[in-house]
Parts: sequence; structure tokens; C-alpha cells
Amino acid sequence: MNQTIDTNKQRNWAATYDVIVIGFGAAGATAARFAADNGAKVLLTDAAPEGHEGGNTRYAGQVVLTGYDFDKMKQYFKQLFGPIKIDEKMLDTYVHGLTTIPDYFKRYLEIKNPVSYNKVHRDPDFEAFANGLSPEYPEFEGSETVDLTTVHDGYFDASLWKTLRGQVTKRENQIDVWLASPAKHLIQNPETGVVEGVQIQRHDQLVDIKANNGVVMALGGFENNNDDIQNFIGVPKLKVIGTLYNKGDGLKMAQEVGAKLWHMKSFEGFGFNTGFTFENTAEARGKFILSPWPDLSNGSVFVAADDGSRYVREDENGRHGHAFEHGSWKNPTVYSHPHLIFDREQYRQIKSRGKLPYDDFFKITVKANTIEELARKIKANPKTLVQTVERFNVFSENGEDLTLNRSGDTMRAFGDGPYYATPLATAMLNTQGGAKRNEQAQVLDAFDQPIPNLYSAGEFGGINANQYNGGGNLAECLIFGKIAGENAAKPKNDIKNVEPNQEPDTTTSASQSTDATLASDLTNDEENETFTTTDHQFIGENDDGIGGEVVVRITLDDDHQLTNVEVLKQSESEDVGLKAMTDLPKEMVKKHTADVDGVSGASASSNALKAAVKDALEKAKQGN
Repeated sequence: MNQTIDTNKQRNWAATYDVIVIGFGAAGATAARFAADNGAKVLLTDAAPEGHEGGNTRYAGQVVLTGYDFDKMKQYFKQLFGPIKIDEKMLDTYVHGLTTIPDYFKRYLEIKNPVSYNKVHRDPDFEAFANGLSPEYPEFEGSETVDLTTVHDGYFDASLWKTLRGQVTKRENQIDVWLASPAKHLIQNPETGVVEGVQIQRHDQLVDIKANNGVVMALGGFENNNDDIQNFIGVPKLKVIGTLYNKGDGLKMAQEVGAKLWHMKSFEGFGFNTGFTFENTAEARGKFILSPWPDLSNGSVFVAADDGSRYVREDENGRHGHAFEHGSWKNPTVYSHPHLIFDREQYRQIKSRGKLPYDDFFKITVKANTIEELARKIKANPKTLVQTVERFNVFSENGEDLTLNRSGDTMRAFGDGPYYATPLATAMLNTQGGAKRNEQAQVLDAFDQPIPNLYSAGEFGGINANQYNGGGNLAECLIFGKIAGENAAKPKNDIKNVEPNQEPDTTTSASQSTDATLASDLTNDEENETFTTTDHQFIGENDDGIGGEVVVRITLDDDHQLTNVEVLKQSESEDVGLKAMTDLPKEMVKKHTADVDGVSGASASSNALKAAVKDALEKAKQGN
């Protein structure tokens, strides 16, 4: 399926569109919508199956970086980039877009009252992660203009993603959507260099789809491709905490048509301390740890590298996975199997907290009677780990960490065994690298010249490099998604784009085709969807899940007590979201109420399920 495409053969186009957008995240949804608004018939295709589209936007905090003063914001960004050179026109376009975000929300996303973080959450007692984002670099000149904009007063609930998705579904007559349909190749005219279409894997078939005016690459990064991680970033592995469908396909397609790559080493993380999560082979996605967990950096506990030595300051408040290093904030060294090392007293301290931010913490923790035995169990150097503990104890007793400058009052000397080690992983939000673009969102070749009819937006070749302020990627998706969609929609009227002995195609919607393989996945009539009930059964619905609609069927006994909760429809995330859908119904039945504790890390999914059950209970109460 991945063989090099033959660009010289006479092509049999399965369907023709004005614009093809690859990737249904924030950037792709935005590009498709604006292309449609400029008169284009659009195909929007994505590798993820139905209910799991959305890319990293689905999992992001839903905050969009905003600035109110162009000159100050530009100065702030020049300090973020530091020595990394960014084209002035590109930077101006981006920064100008950042200064228009609230108006963008009102004008294009139909949000009447966008929420300003600065006006709503300048509260030292608010969630710690948000306090450090606006601005993330308060010491930089111009930082006073930095703000964050949200759809409503809420975070990590997919509110922005669902808003953007809604803009696509409202235009279903102009935008066909294909899910579980990964793009495999760009189709480029070998003589003119014009990108004429895309080869897509659709229902186990390879189909060639023509784009009259443009193709937009909005595929996201290469977080789930460890070969690319090792090749471009130069680290052994990273634990993804976003989408599972960003596999670097765009890199292959871009290189195939001669695109220049940039920012390949840049990536962002998030998690406790300097961007850690836990290494658990049972989990495809790492747990996104947002809640403060002071026990991991306060007491007889430290982080050990592969050999058993310390390498990060445990009480560092990281900035999107970056740690302070000799004057700037860098991604810390990534090791293959780092561990959290602690003693019996720390074990008791953590255990006493009750419910932990990570449910499997003690399940994956290794125990040993001596430090040497612990080192052997985690494949560290016993001598090195013993020396590390000895130095840590001296620093604790003297109240001064001479190795990493951790605050002395957070350090307690290790006592007698047993000792413990919990496997850690460096968490990855997203990569920034991909095809280089210009201020018109055109993809550039090796000589910085635009590749005809090819555009990009979002994290696939993002502008952000070096240091990063939260919300910057989502802002870039909106800003360059709009530019890419508008420019791709413009008729090119280039006769060289027509193959020899072939008349120009007229645009035909694939949804109008009699071939079910080509039909849009958003044309199903869900209004006629019905769910059966018998006596004492009621249907409940809620639209606030991460994946949208949640539908349940409850069964009551003669005393109107819950005896069963069935989830009939949901599109929540594969791990924690799905856990809420399977675990909470059992708890509700056990306690005969919808008011049960949500699943840690799946608050939006948990709340949507509870709301759906309450909706069904209300209908039962009304006798419907």
C-alpha cells in the first residue's frame, strides 16, 4: 500500500473536488470550512475512525493563545524563538492572527462571549496548570499582552474541537468527510510540479481523487512513529498523551514531492514536574497528569536516569515539558527507562493520600529490600544508584542540593528499606516538525519556492520552535487553517494542470456517486436513529462527551431504583474515556444513583455519561 506512486501513468480519477484537506483536526476542519465558504467543493479525509477524529485538538486544553498588542507580542515571540530564525513575513502573519483571536471567535465560530483567561482566572488558587500559561514566560519583554481565549469557562472538555467540527457538519452540502481513510500519496504532475490530487486508502481500496485548485496538508505530526522520533528528535522514545493517529504520514508524502522540512527536533510535552507520565506497557496513550502531585517531589524521592543517577530537578515546574538549562528552557534529556526512586517513608506518605492522580501507580511500582537489589530490578547500575542515594542524603541533611539545586526543604534523607521504583516516561503532546510553509500557507520546496497547489496548516510543519507558550498551536491551526483554506479554494485555471488528451474535469461530489466507497461519512441521517425500550426502560442523551453524543438506556425496578445502565452510543477516547463508559454504569447500578465519582482523567466523558443517565431518569419521572 505504501509503494511509490507512478506519476507518469494516465490517471483514472475516482472523484474530483476543488479542494482536498488531509486531516480532520482543528487545522483541517478550519481549512475545509473556509475553502467551502469561498465556493469550493471540499473533501476532508482523516486516518482516524468515526468518533476518534480531531487529532491532538480533541485532547488539548482548548485554550487559544491571544495577544492584544502586535508589537509587544512580536517581541515576546522573538524571545521565545531565541536563536531560531523565523521569516519576518511568517512571524508577522502569525502574530497579527494572535491579536485577532477574540474577534475570530465571534465572527467565525459564533461564540458570542469568548472567555478571557486574564479576566476570569487571575486567581492564585485556580488550577496550577492554567496559572503558568498566561504568560508562560512572564520574564520576557511584552509578556503583559499575553492572554488565552476559550469557548467557555472550561478546559480539557473538547469544547473548541466540537465547535470546529460543528462548523464542518453545518456545511455538509459543501464538505464531504471520509474517516478511517488515510492519505497515502500526493499526486504530482511530473512536468509542471503541480499537485493534482491525493491517493487515499478508502475501505481497503486505493482511490485517486483529483483536486482542481489545491490540497491542504493538516495531518499533524509524527508522535506515534518511533522511527521518526529517533531519527529527527534523536531520543529513544516518547510517551504520547494525545491522539494515536498522528503517525508521520505527512512527512513521507511531503518528501515525495520535494518539500523542505523544518523544526523537526521541536516537540512539546506536559505532565508532572518537567513533563513526565508513567511508563505502563498496558497503555497505548500515557496518562495526562495535570493535578499537582507534591509527593513526587517532596520527601525522600528523586528521579533516576537509566544508570541510576539524578538528571532533572524534581521540584521544577516545567514549561510544556521544558526545563531551565543554562539560560533558556530546553527539552530535558530523554532516557529509555527513568524511574521514580523512593523509600518506605515516602511510600507511606503517597499511600496516605487515598485516591491518586494515577490509579495504577502501585501496580507498576517495583519493591526491593536494598538499593543494590532495586538497581538490578530496574536495570540501573547498583554502584551509581547507591552513590546517588548517598549524595541525596547529604544534600538533605545540609539543606542544599549541590547537583540540581532542588529546594533543600523538599528533601528528606532515605531511611531503611524496603525501597521502591516506579517507571517513568517523558510525555509528548505533539511534534512541531513537518513541511515548511510561508505566510500564504504554501508548502515550500528545497529552494524555498512554493510547490504549486500545495498548502499546509497546524502542527504539520508549525511555526513554533524552541520555547513554547501554551495555546500557540491551536492558534496556529485557526490562523493558518483559514489562510490555507482560502488560498487552496482559489481557482488556478492552469491548463498545465490538465493531463494530455484530457478535458478539464467538472467537480463532482463523491457523496453523489453511486459507489458507496466514495460516499461521505457525514451523510448518514442520525435523526431517524431509534433505540428500543421495554417496560421500565428509558433513553437518555447528552452531547457533551469528548466524542460528542452519549446515549444510554436505563432500566428501573418497581421501586424506581436503577437496575441497569447500558451505553448505546458513544465516541469517547480509547482509554480513559472508554473506561468511564464501562466502569461508571456498574457503579451507578451498585449505588442506585447517577451521582458517582467520575473516572480520573476522564471528567468530560464521566460528566456526559452522568448527564445522559440523569436525562433518562428525568424522563422516567415524567412518565415519558
